[in-house]
Amino acid sequence: MISMAIPAIKAISIDEYIAGFPEATQKLLNKVRATMRKAIPKAEETISYGMPAFMLNGKYVIFFAGYKNHISVYPAPRENPEFKKELSKYKGGKGTVQFPIDEPLPVELISRLTQFRVKMSLQQKSKLK
Repeated sequence: MISMAIPAIKAISIDEYIAGFPEATQKLLNKVRATMRKAIPKAEETISYGMPAFMLNGKYVIFFAGYKNHISVYPAPRENPEFKKELSKYKGGKGTVQFPIDEPLPVELISRLTQFRVKMSLQQKSKLK
């Protein structure tokens, strides 16, 4: 059984991706999108690896995806001391976090994760100079 609730057709935009989910999940995905957009207003929205993504200065910063029972955010800094305790209450892999769709969405945490990813992306860019 597949746990992802991804549309049968491959989405070419974030709007199309979100539209392929049940209405309740669409609301959560739109909230995640708006939260990320507010945290990085200059980012470009795109679809990559079949998931919504935000790019800044030509680099992927953060992704999100909808599933049957949760919304995932990638990459998640699980080992970073700033987030370790807070993220430990959520399922996910080494670099992901899963927010259950039947619990309140931690908007403030998603905003901080996005801002953290922007900071990391900008630091990587400055190391390349």
